Amino acid sequence: MNMEFAVSQEERFVTIEIKLAHQEDLVDELNKLVYQQSRRIDQLEAMVSKLAEHVRNNAHSGPGTLNEKPPHY
Repeated sequence: MNMEFAVSQEERFVTIEIKLAHQEDLVDELNKLVYQQSRRIDQLEAMVSKLAEHVRNNAHSGPGTLNEKPPHY
């Protein structure tokens, strides 16, 4: 009985160690993904900022206003 318990304990430890190794790999992959997404979000925020500035700078420089009817109307 004591030998069976020791084997059972050893199997449990091995199973836990395997699961832990998989969890560590998964955490590493998720960390990489979060980092990549964070960089992409930063890039997109910079693009949105530039576009908003462009729109502000060019809003009044176009021909006519937004409510003006086109010439062919």
